Amino acid sequence: MSVKEIEAAISKLPKTDVAELMAWLAEYDAELWDRQIADDLDTGRLDALLGAVDTEIAAGHAQPL
Repeated sequence: MSVKEIEAAISKLPKTDVAELMAWLAEYDAELWDRQIADDLDTGRLDALLGAVDTEIAAGHAQPL
């Protein structure tokens, strides 16, 4: 199924079904983001950034939220 076909099908849905679909898409997108972050952490892609954060904290440049 193509994106255009999905768009056409969505445009025919009642508003309540569109709202349900939007909620599902938001949750699905958050899950994809979580998986990407976990993968980035596992592969070390965030090591430099996390090291910079640790340096800033050690230098006293951070404040508790």
